[in-house]
Amino acid sequence: MIKIIYGRKGTGKTKQLIDAANSNAKAAKGLSVFITDNKRCMYDVDRNIRFIDVADWAIAGEDALCGFVKGVAACNSDHEYIYIDGVARIAGKDIKELAGIFYMLDKISAENEITIVLTCSCAEEELPDFVKKYV
Repeated sequence: MIKIIYGRKGTGKTKQLIDAANSNAKAAKGLSVFITDNKRCMYDVDRNIRFIDVADWAIAGEDALCGFVKGVAACNSDHEYIYIDGVARIAGKDIKELAGIFYMLDKISAENEITIVLTCSCAEEELPDFVKKYV
């Protein structure tokens, strides 16, 4: 299952994502991973959640992000949650250009029973159709 947290820049999407991750970490039976492109919220994320700053791994672009998420999912079959803060920012593209990433994430989620939660910086009316089904 994919879930989307959306809103314009500065509306608290990252805080909502962190709160959801921390809340789920208490009841999760599997592993959780928090993926972002900076270390600003590193100490806000529960220590039981694996925090990954993609800048440490030179991840830039849509293909690199896709491969990285696949690698995270493949490295351990116990993953229950993957949180991605700023998927469009990490991919370096506008949200409207990310149909491929959403297709791939949907496939990973379904095949591995992983809940993937993403933030998207745009208003609801600006969300592309391929994203709206996850709201």
